[in-house]
Amino acid sequence: MAVLAIDRSAAAERRAYLKEVVGDGGRVRLSTSLLLLDSVAAIGFAAGLAGAASALVAGSAIWGWVTLTGLSGLARGLCVWGSARVGARGARAAKSQLRERIVTAALHRAPGAMRTSGELLQAAVDEVEAIDGHVARFLPARQAAGLSPMIVMAAIAVASPVSAAILFATLVPFILALILAGGAAADQSRRQFAALARLSGLFADRLRALPVVLAFEASEREAERLGIAAQDVASRTMRVLRVAFLSSGALEFFSALSVALVAVYCGFNLLGLLPFPVPETLDLASAFFVLALAPEFYAPLRRLAAAYHDKQAAETAVDRLSAVEREATSASALPVAGEAPGLSFESVSIRYDDTDAAAVANVTFAVRPGEIVALWGPSGSGKTSLLRVLLGLAPLAAGAVRVNGELLPPCGSIAAGASWLGQGTLLLPKTIAQNIGLADPHASRARIEEAARQAGLIPMIKGRPDGLDTLLDARGSGLSGGERRRIGLARAILKPAPLLLLDEPTAHLDAAAEHAMIETIASVAKGRTILMATHSEALAAIADRIIPLERLA
Repeated sequence: MAVLAIDRSAAAERRAYLKEVVGDGGRVRLSTSLLLLDSVAAIGFAAGLAGAASALVAGSAIWGWVTLTGLSGLARGLCVWGSARVGARGARAAKSQLRERIVTAALHRAPGAMRTSGELLQAAVDEVEAIDGHVARFLPARQAAGLSPMIVMAAIAVASPVSAAILFATLVPFILALILAGGAAADQSRRQFAALARLSGLFADRLRALPVVLAFEASEREAERLGIAAQDVASRTMRVLRVAFLSSGALEFFSALSVALVAVYCGFNLLGLLPFPVPETLDLASAFFVLALAPEFYAPLRRLAAAYHDKQAAETAVDRLSAVEREATSASALPVAGEAPGLSFESVSIRYDDTDAAAVANVTFAVRPGEIVALWGPSGSGKTSLLRVLLGLAPLAAGAVRVNGELLPPCGSIAAGASWLGQGTLLLPKTIAQNIGLADPHASRARIEEAARQAGLIPMIKGRPDGLDTLLDARGSGLSGGERRRIGLARAILKPAPLLLLDEPTAHLDAAAEHAMIETIASVAKGRTILMATHSEALAAIADRIIPLERLA
């Protein structure tokens, strides 16, 4: 019972999420209305055929009936075309809004969230795309399937109540077959979708890490992993197709059986050969009308069955999309005043979701306004984590962080009042000036030039014909490690932030480049609070205080 309650709760959550995605549902209602009009036009089409056949036998004029048949056929085509168009537009709007939500959630993940970039890419592209069929086809088909058969059966009942009763009697096994087929397809569809998501995420991550894969000669191993994942998707896809073929065969059997029973009844009634009495006698027009309209009784249900896989795909995607949104945090920004701030770490512990041990445990220290403090320790001692917690990028498991005496809220960030310089500097395929200007899009050319001068970039700039307007590629080709770091330092200088966070800014630099970088950092320290993580003795030497950290076992 508990499992059943959980399943029902999960199903209710999926329905609520999908309803929220669809929005007001105006386009779905319009698409449904067009499908209902298609059923009404089908009645006119059947009436035109029956009237034309009866008139032809009687030798009377048939042009009026032919006109009705043609107009009804045209109306049916327009209704189906319009429903598809409206549904597609509704699906496009729903996907656009949902994709914006997922991207926003991905950019505001909780600290320590372990979804890979490939998984997030899969969610924003393929899993959002799975909503398309649900909105465009399944929802209109489901709503129309509840009314269209009743409209058709009412029209048949006017001509032949017994035929209507036969159709109604065969409806029960048809619905049972639809439910059983849907339940079997749901499980297989979820497994297939999960396998596809794993493959897409793995492929995207390996593509991004392709230089590393090639450098470590791991291409064969990773190709084998991708092959196994692809084979898993292929086998699960075949299982889905097998269930789909079996379910469609069962549904076609019951719909064909019902139409055959109606045809046999109408034929024997016309010939007067029924072995049992019935309260009606059909003429040619009535029998032809019933026979022409009987297949339309199951057409909406067959349309629903064809779109049922879209429902399963959407519900499977919803489970994953809602999980991405649940990981998002509404990180609150803690403003930092214009003067150099003071920092306080009180019994701080940091633990990431994928680890058993804490990255930082029970660390306490304070940084006075305008002070330079170095976090000193070996790799893995948690230096970077302490910097990242100030930016809302590391999960604070215990303790408190205060800025100017004000408590930093959970997942809070002081990024707006801080400048960052790390081991790697992100470069865009733009000019040197534009790359520096990323720190402040409104900065003037003069301010960018001054930041470049303070960061010690002038000798490098003078050695290039275009100077600051030299175009870089995304890899920073032609730049040394020290020059890349100085571009990052120029960004930090350009941003008018009173707090400077440095994460191993001199790592992997030669002695001369390290010495020059340290001199530059010392020269821009005035009026700022600096907290830096390092294991460089030369860089730690410019600090007012050193906070030793030990690597946790």
